[in-house]
Amino acid sequence: MDRALALTLKEQQSNVISQDTIRTFNKHLQIAELRGKATLAVDTRGQKFKAYAHCSEATIFSLSDQRPATILWALTSFWAMLMWYRHRQTLVVTITNRNAFGGLTYSEEDGRLYAADGSQVQLTPMQHQLMEMFFHSPSHSLTKTEICNALWPKKPDASETLYTLIRRLKPVVEQHSDLKIESDRSKTYSLKTK
Repeated sequence: MDRALALTLKEQQSNVISQDTIRTFNKHLQIAELRGKATLAVDTRGQKFKAYAHCSEATIFSLSDQRPATILWALTSFWAMLMWYRHRQTLVVTITNRNAFGGLTYSEEDGRLYAADGSQVQLTPMQHQLMEMFFHSPSHSLTKTEICNALWPKKPDASETLYTLIRRLKPVVEQHSDLKIESDRSKTYSLKTK
């Protein structure tokens, strides 16, 4: 626009803006989209001519070199929304291949425990193995020997380790469900509803 203004003033050699000045100015504009949308004004302080463009943001955007970046940004946003949607879909707890008991659900698909609200219950690997054993047992009961042989097969006496595991698992189970772990003279352990 500055170049078109300079060429117009050189041809016109006048301090008055007329129809001819505007036509000459539009003729010298190299960007066709600005023709008819750019205006001339007089700066009264400096007594100089200035050119201003009155274009929509869409016109300015189409003239800029930001199109590739914007297209890439839009594709990235679309991809992020798609991934978020897929992630949300995987978080939904489905009924198929799941054992539910007392507000806890064990998923055979991914081998995880879920609370009633669908959130995953965070357990240590040993706690997870024990809960999996409880859910696979039809009566939700296990003997001390079954647990020790499954979790610590090479340990001659795992009684203390088992007591510690049960003591740490009880509050987690009670916090996330309507279940509690009961012991029958430390010979059998059962998941029971409160």
